[in-house]
Amino acid sequence: MNRPLKLGIAGLGTVGTGLLQLLAEHGPRLAGNVGRTIEVVGVCARSRSKPRSVATEAIAWFDEAARLAADPAIDVFVELIGGEDGAAKAAVEAALKAGKPVVTANKALLAKHGADLATLAEQQGVALQFEAAVAGGIPVIKTLREALAGNQLRRVYGILNGTCNYILTQMQEEHRAFADVLAEAQQKGYAEADPTFDIDGFDTAHKLALLTSLAFGTRVAFDQIDIEGIRTITQADIEAADDLGYRVKLLGVALMTDSGIEQRVHPAMVPKHSAIAEVSGVTNCVAIDGDYCGNLLLAGAGAGAKATASAVASDILDIARGDTPPPFGVPAGQLKAYRRAKLGQHQGAYYVRLSVFDRPGAMASIAGRVGERGVSLESIVQKRPPGAQIGIAARGRPGAPTPVVLITHETTEEAIRGALSSISEDGNVSERPQMIRIEPL
Repeated sequence: MNRPLKLGIAGLGTVGTGLLQLLAEHGPRLAGNVGRTIEVVGVCARSRSKPRSVATEAIAWFDEAARLAADPAIDVFVELIGGEDGAAKAAVEAALKAGKPVVTANKALLAKHGADLATLAEQQGVALQFEAAVAGGIPVIKTLREALAGNQLRRVYGILNGTCNYILTQMQEEHRAFADVLAEAQQKGYAEADPTFDIDGFDTAHKLALLTSLAFGTRVAFDQIDIEGIRTITQADIEAADDLGYRVKLLGVALMTDSGIEQRVHPAMVPKHSAIAEVSGVTNCVAIDGDYCGNLLLAGAGAGAKATASAVASDILDIARGDTPPPFGVPAGQLKAYRRAKLGQHQGAYYVRLSVFDRPGAMASIAGRVGERGVSLESIVQKRPPGAQIGIAARGRPGAPTPVVLITHETTEEAIRGALSSISEDGNVSERPQMIRIEPL
């Protein structure tokens, strides 16, 4: 058997302790699989005294991640700190410059600096592995980079954030308001005290940027993603979607078009009968469309100690076997410049919810604005609030607002947004219109 592979692990939170548990439980079997033992010889975390479910007393402790990364005693540096800059970036760079392979779960770091770090890794002839950065235990990075390398991929999309999927699932199944479910998610540990990163779509966007680069061979382009979160989704939207035969999901979508690549993160209505509509709770899924492989759907645990530790361990085992693939599937210098699809040219059907003042001419004005933009309507549904009466003023307004749902035929995003802007300016609605894309999948 070859000499041991010695690890330095920076970050002993949920994933770091999960990895230590996995290595302790499966160590002998893994050694037999790769022909060498795997040993943790150094660790680094914010606090030495914090209670942990695994023993670390026998492992060398480092107060600075960068020092651990460059230490001659380790062969592989495992970065589980998080964050797009700061200690995580400094430590990963230190390891690569020292000629050490790196395993990371840090999607934010890679979404911002992925191409530069890949270049540095290739210059040093070492691996930069990040299976755990996207979708937890789902092996989507290896699937895109290796298993589907023979395909021309057309689209990759999915549910990439368990927090948002949990919230939307609970709103659907328990008929509860967004704020109530978010508070519950925070109590259960599914959402952070500050949930902005998750519910505003940035976590999904970081992951989508990496999938896009792997799928289409382009430089990582996080700053080219159109991002919308789920803050504005109401119970009225969830119920309307159900009535229309849809479920609401937060999707990350990357699509190759004639004019370039679409990258977008947004709530979407997906058909109830689709496989992705059945992905509930904190589960993630990634769908891939290729010319030879057809349509694939990978689903599973997108976060958590065991699922993410599983992904980190798979990268460590690849390094133990001597595998050093280009991080993004092709050499960093051969990654193509990102070409963004023309703004507003995305085509599809849309759900629109308006709160329309109940007064003469309001609906005619709205229909006129929609028609001016060439948007054709498939249906209009008006639901009067309980107890409301036509013509009775609400707090001095000419007529109480009434919920109106519009479903469009296929149109461009530019056209529907232009129509909604004009409708808002006309003063016939009491609040900003809600627009959700309908994804036929």
